[in-house]
Amino acid sequence: MILLSLAWTLSIASLWTSVLGFSPILKEESVSVRYPKLLSNETIDCNCANISCDTVFWFRTISHTKEVQFIGKCNNANRETHGDGVDKTKFKLSKNGGLSTLRIHSVTQEDTGIYSCVVKDRKNSEMWRPGFHLLPGVSPPTVPPVTKSKPRVPCRCSEDNSQQDDCGSLILWPLVGIISTLALTLFCMLYYFSRLPKKCKHHFVKKR
Repeated sequence: MILLSLAWTLSIASLWTSVLGFSPILKEESVSVRYPKLLSNETIDCNCANISCDTVFWFRTISHTKEVQFIGKCNNANRETHGDGVDKTKFKLSKNGGLSTLRIHSVTQEDTGIYSCVVKDRKNSEMWRPGFHLLPGVSPPTVPPVTKSKPRVPCRCSEDNSQQDDCGSLILWPLVGIISTLALTLFCMLYYFSRLPKKCKHHFVKKR
């Protein structure tokens, strides 16, 4: 639905700018969605980016009628001109260098729509930007919280928690290693003495 509204806005904006006397150079950008509170003031900025813009034109696509409305324009002298039927007290236009601003006072649900700007330089070339999709009074979608795995706390064995599984593992495996080493050593000694001749054994016992 937003893409269809953008395409319709693009075609109407191009028609408006052609009537106003300059050829469009269009640039597609993604639309940002905003959820302003009812009766609050909302500010939308339009950046001229890499071109030296002389005038900025503002349009909006009304969501329920799909009608594209020319809000007005503002030039480098900060002179604003509103479109037919536009409430001048509600929509305020301003321009400061390469940044143009549309300020909407006391937004209501009737202000729902996509607000776009068209920037024009002194050579009568222009660049169109989709702008922002305003949804006054609508709650933004909730994003599920990112679950983080809890870091494993190193086990500190004591008299109170020595019976815990982790602590038991820390004690059991070193103990098994020690017992295995002692058993292997004892087996080797017994095997060694079992292979000695009887005289050597008698001499060894006598000497000790």
